[in-house]
Amino acid sequence: MLIVQKYGGTSVGGLDRIENVANRVAKARDEGHDLVIVVSAMSGETNKLIEYAEHFSKSPAKKEMDMLLSSGERITAALLAIALQAKGYDAQAMTGRQAGIVTDDTHTYARIESIDPKAMQNAIKEGKIIVVAGFQGINKNGSVTTLGRGGSDLSAVALAAALKADQCEIYSDVDGIYTTDPRIEPHAKKLDTISYDEMLELSSLGAKVLQNRSVELAKKLNVKLYAKSSFSDDKGTLITKENENMEAVMVSGVVLDKNQARVTLRGVVDRPGIAAEIFSALADANINVDMIIQNVGTDGLTNLGFTVPQSELENAKKLVETFNHEIQGVDFDEHVCKVSVVGVGMKSHSGVAATAFTVLADSNINIQMISTSEIKISMIIDEKYGELAIRALHEAYGLDK
Repeated sequence: MLIVQKYGGTSVGGLDRIENVANRVAKARDEGHDLVIVVSAMSGETNKLIEYAEHFSKSPAKKEMDMLLSSGERITAALLAIALQAKGYDAQAMTGRQAGIVTDDTHTYARIESIDPKAMQNAIKEGKIIVVAGFQGINKNGSVTTLGRGGSDLSAVALAAALKADQCEIYSDVDGIYTTDPRIEPHAKKLDTISYDEMLELSSLGAKVLQNRSVELAKKLNVKLYAKSSFSDDKGTLITKENENMEAVMVSGVVLDKNQARVTLRGVVDRPGIAAEIFSALADANINVDMIIQNVGTDGLTNLGFTVPQSELENAKKLVETFNHEIQGVDFDEHVCKVSVVGVGMKSHSGVAATAFTVLADSNINIQMISTSEIKISMIIDEKYGELAIRALHEAYGLDK
C-alpha cells in the first residue's frame, strides 16, 4: 500500500519528536508500505524566521519571505531523512521543487497548479522512503513559493492525488475529529468517520484539526484522508465521501468560534444597490464577512447587520465610516461568539433547527443572528454563554452517547 503521511509542527517540534516520527515511519515501512512523508517546520520555527525578517523590515518583500520561510520545512525534511538513514532505512529528502510541485505566481499564498510525480515514482521504485518539505513549490519562473496557512496539509493531499496513493494520513497532536472541543465538553466523542462536507463546515466554523483548503482538495480529488495523532496508535478519523450511515446520524458535531465581532448599521438609506456597495467595499478591503441580516425597510430606512473576525474589526470600522452620509448610526460588539451545529443528517431529519433554538431558549440564551445551510445551523450569541451553549447542544443531540 502506498501511504502519504504528513507530520505537523508539534509532531516534529524537537529532535526527540523527530526521532519519534522516524520510529513511526520505520514501523510502517516494516509492515511493507511504500511511504511518502510530508513535514512541516518545527513548531515555532516559522515565527522565528518572520521575526528575523521583521528585524530589518516591517513589510519585507513576499518573494524573499517565501525563500526564507520555506527553509523551515527543508530543515525538518533533511533531519527526518538523516534519522531514518541512521536506523538503516533508505530515505531521501526532497524540496517541493524536487517533488515536482508547480504553483501559480502568488507569493506567500500560492495555489498548486500541477505536480510532476516522476522523481518520486522513480525513488519509490528504488525502495526509498521519500521525505518531502511541505508548504512549498516553485512557480513557472523557478522562484520558490509557499502555500500559506495549512500549506503542508495541502502538499500532502496534492501529492497523494498525484501519486494515486491508497490513503493520506495527517498527523498532529490531536487523535482525530471530535463531536466538539473536549476542553469545553469532557463527554465529547471521537468520530470514526465524517464526510468531506461536514469536515469543511467544521474547519471553516472554528475546528482547528484540519485546514479547510486541504479538505476541499481531498474532496475534489477523492483522496481518502485520515486525521491521526503522532503520539498514539489510535486509528483516528476517516474523512471520506458521504454515505447512508452518515445520513442516519442527525448531527455530527457542534463548534464554538470566539473570533467574532458584530457590526450593526442603523438607519441605512433603503435604496437599490446600497448593500452591494457596502459589501463590495468590504470585499475589496479583504475583510471576510460571515453572517448577514437585513430588516425590512420602513420610512425609507433599514437596519443591516453582519459579522467579521475580531482581527478585522478595526478595518471594518474605518470602511463603514466612509458610508456615514447614508447611515444614521453604527454599533460594534466584540463580545459575541458563534455556535454551530453540523451534520449531513440534517437533510433527512426534520426539527434540527427547532431543537437548537429550544435548547438555547431553555438555557435563557438570546440568539442575535441565524445562518443556515443544508448541513449547518450557525447562531450568534453573547460570548459569555458560548461554552454553556455548546454543552447544552452537545447533550441535546445525544453526541455524548
